[in-house]
Amino acid sequence: MVWVFFWVLLVVISGVHGGNVTYDGRSLIIDGGRKILFSGSIHYTRSTPEMWPSLIAKAKQGGLDVIQTYVFWNVHEPVQGEYNFRGRYDLVGFLKEIEAQGMYACLRIGPFIESEWSYGGFPIWLRDIPGIVFRSDNEPFKIYMQKFTTMIVNFMKAESLYASQGGPIILSQIENEYKNVEPAFHSKGPPYVRWAANMAVGQQTGVPWVMCKQDDAPDPVINTCNGLNCGETFAGPNSRTKPSLWTENWTSQYQVYGGEPYLRSAEDIAFSVALFVAKNGSFVNYYMYHGGTNFGRSASSYVTTSYYDQAPLDEYGMIRQPKWGHLKELHAAIKLGSETLLWGAPSNFSLGQLQEAHVFRRQPGECVAFLSNSDSRNSATVTFLNLSYELPPRSISILPDCKSVIFNTAKVSRKYTPRSMMSRQMFNLSERWLNFMDGIPKFGKTTIKANTLLDQINITKDVSDYLWYISSYNHTPTDVQPILHVETRAHVILAFINNKFVGSAHGSHGLPSFTFESPISLNAGENNISLLSVSVGLPDSGAYLERRVLGLREVTIQGTTHGSQDLTHYSWGYQVGLLGEELQIYTDQGSRLVEWKSTDAGSTHQPLMWYKTTFDAPLGDDPVTLNLGSMGKGEAWINGHSIGRYWVSFHTAKGTPSQTLYHVPRYFLAPSGNLLVLFEEIGGDPRQISLDTISTTGV
Repeated sequence: MVWVFFWVLLVVISGVHGGNVTYDGRSLIIDGGRKILFSGSIHYTRSTPEMWPSLIAKAKQGGLDVIQTYVFWNVHEPVQGEYNFRGRYDLVGFLKEIEAQGMYACLRIGPFIESEWSYGGFPIWLRDIPGIVFRSDNEPFKIYMQKFTTMIVNFMKAESLYASQGGPIILSQIENEYKNVEPAFHSKGPPYVRWAANMAVGQQTGVPWVMCKQDDAPDPVINTCNGLNCGETFAGPNSRTKPSLWTENWTSQYQVYGGEPYLRSAEDIAFSVALFVAKNGSFVNYYMYHGGTNFGRSASSYVTTSYYDQAPLDEYGMIRQPKWGHLKELHAAIKLGSETLLWGAPSNFSLGQLQEAHVFRRQPGECVAFLSNSDSRNSATVTFLNLSYELPPRSISILPDCKSVIFNTAKVSRKYTPRSMMSRQMFNLSERWLNFMDGIPKFGKTTIKANTLLDQINITKDVSDYLWYISSYNHTPTDVQPILHVETRAHVILAFINNKFVGSAHGSHGLPSFTFESPISLNAGENNISLLSVSVGLPDSGAYLERRVLGLREVTIQGTTHGSQDLTHYSWGYQVGLLGEELQIYTDQGSRLVEWKSTDAGSTHQPLMWYKTTFDAPLGDDPVTLNLGSMGKGEAWINGHSIGRYWVSFHTAKGTPSQTLYHVPRYFLAPSGNLLVLFEEIGGDPRQISLDTISTTGV
């Protein structure tokens, strides 16, 4: 036991100081006291200000000490030098609500965040900085990264939000999972890590900094773990002077269109947490604790509008049982022995082939034990300190006195609480709907022209998901059926020949490119070719994001007099976005700028169609959703607020839509006369959608 005593002595004397928050080899130290902390990710941008108090209160009630959030650069500085911290982007207001409820905060500044957020949180203007290489030992990038980081830190300091100033922020993060891409930058990677760490520490926040999944994080920055089972996969901090922290324990996983939801059980999450603490972990953050909604065009490529709906607090902020309650009981069980866990001498020994005891002893009579069974199929009977214990498959029992079991990770006392949906309003009357068909632009009226196919990101600057590619082809008829062939790195393509819809195709999350091919009818002589390239979010991960491209790569017509005619280097005209977007017809004022028509069966199931109607808000305070099960693909707005992209027509392998319900925050609603506008890309029927409320019982 000499090595155990030495280890305890080492962590006692090797604290690293930062104002009122320090750390040693065992834990974070706040106001002089070691802490075991449970944290949960709640993103202010994925909820609304009126939801924040309830979300934070439910997190605290669930036994959490800390709320973790990213900082989203692209919403705060959408235009270089122009900042936005209003409404859902009120970072200070969010942090002050955390403070008001007596909780701590962990601020992940990044400023690269990934997070299934479009472009990983980078503003699109950043890619136009001359000579820039993102996330590398590159001077232009470092200048702008440091400028934004410093701006956020100074903003926090001005509001006295760091713990060193008496505020809630006890921990900050710089960069994000950089180790995943570091090898791609070769010799430019390691110097960048050192620079980022030194730059962050130099901000003098008075609280520690972390780098997640970065085992070469230089002192005093703490390297942390992200993953499903950090108790099994984390090699530990890279210094004995640093605590073992888990910044992302994935409570489920994000979902993509065409993909099924990932369901992670309460038992599995609890097992992973108990094992991490048993192996000297002292900080666990649930990613996500509240999933939320990817409003507007904020989601990254192919990611659904609903985000981590399987979290302990679902997309709407409702408690999801048994996950929320089981974890609450786990937190209480661990906290019961926290003093011994934080100050006791750790040891571990085998209880069987797949069974183990992790024991912490402080003084005579102070003993905490975690008895684990890693066998996922079979229960095990073990003997510990002359007493017999039955351990269910893949479970950990917690004994705060090394005698009595007060919690087992596999034994769930909370019952599953299903969500119930009540239809509040149908929109099935044609006369309630008006429609407007967006136009197909003409080549002569396009302001951008080139003799090649241009990159969609460079042209749109992400102000729209849509880019028109327009050209013409002089056709000489033959006996062969012409076929339009398009190679694209976009996500969706819609093809029109002489203003008539030919068809559409789409890719998927795992494929960077796809092919559209369709027979077409061509007139003798000139034919207009209009191709609408569609993005469903920008990429959020990987090296060299500044080099990523979208849009058409090759266009040919097969079955011509020459066999195949390559149009790739023809003269192409480009139009960014749609007429309805330009006029903002999803707002009350903008909707008056076009002539709307009555809707009947003949005006549904058409591409490029806008629909509008009005409705009254449902009574009560239950969360509100739009059931868009009869629509195809597009975007929805309530009173000018985008509730996100919908893509009901993209089915999973089981033949069902990935998402049909779309959250309508009550924050967006007036008591009556709410304007609902849908833009339908490929064809749907708005007369079959409904406005519903969702509730749970027995929580």
